[in-house]
Amino acid sequence: MQNFTLFADTDCDITPELGSKLGFKLISMPYLLGEKEVFPYETFDKFDSHAFYETLRHGTIPKTFGLSPEKYISYFEPEFQAGKDILYAHFSSALSGTFNSMKIAIDILKEKYPERKIYSLDTKAITGLAYAILLDISKLYKEDKSPEEIIKYVSEESIKHYAFFGFADDLKFFKKSGRVSGIAAIVGDILNMKPIISIDDEGKMGAIGKERGRNRATNTLFKNMEKLGFEIQNHPIIIVHSDAPKLVDNLIASIKKKYGDNLNITILDINPTAGVHCGPNCLGISFHSKGRCL
Repeated sequence: MQNFTLFADTDCDITPELGSKLGFKLISMPYLLGEKEVFPYETFDKFDSHAFYETLRHGTIPKTFGLSPEKYISYFEPEFQAGKDILYAHFSSALSGTFNSMKIAIDILKEKYPERKIYSLDTKAITGLAYAILLDISKLYKEDKSPEEIIKYVSEESIKHYAFFGFADDLKFFKKSGRVSGIAAIVGDILNMKPIISIDDEGKMGAIGKERGRNRATNTLFKNMEKLGFEIQNHPIIIVHSDAPKLVDNLIASIKKKYGDNLNITILDINPTAGVHCGPNCLGISFHSKGRCL
């Protein structure tokens, strides 16, 4: 029996059901919908992706905000009280200031529970790319690997050998969030341009190109997978979307035509907190690769 508890946050596209299956407790990354603070899977039980992204399509632009140190403590302290250590695999620290609050919380808890340990594992990823890394962590955890062994493997293998490519449909969301470098250089919606986005080795998101229209953008995601993919059939493929099921079907058709039907494909809704920044009709794919960048 492992004497440490796995945590992951909802920005990794993990749900309570998936968390139970994979062995993770969840930390909810919040957003503001009007004046209301929303904590995924605490404020609500199930994420209604279609309803959420319909709200955004009709002009609502929510905002995200970071957790307080007290909120982090509320997640972590019960584990310390139970005599357990913690391994928290979180989305990229390069994308949020919330981890400053986490560090404050950890310092407070270390003073109170000096015998306990907490390991912070930065996936340098978000959404489907982070989820792919969580799958490796879950497997190692179930094999009774120690936190140090898990961190070593993830740092040397998983983070370096899973890539992500996606595209944004409506630039106003990313423009408002400022989370993606290079967006300002992409021609706007008048020309129907879709920025192609990747996540680099440091966990930063950047626009690496552009395509006109959703179909061309979807095809570019597949072409990038062809160029950078490595042992695709032997590893999970994670497809994420913000209420764009037809785009998912088109992408899967291309993948199966190239690689066959015997594939481990998981389809996930982009979580609402990340969805605040990308908006509706986005598509992304994570896969085993030679590296993160083309």
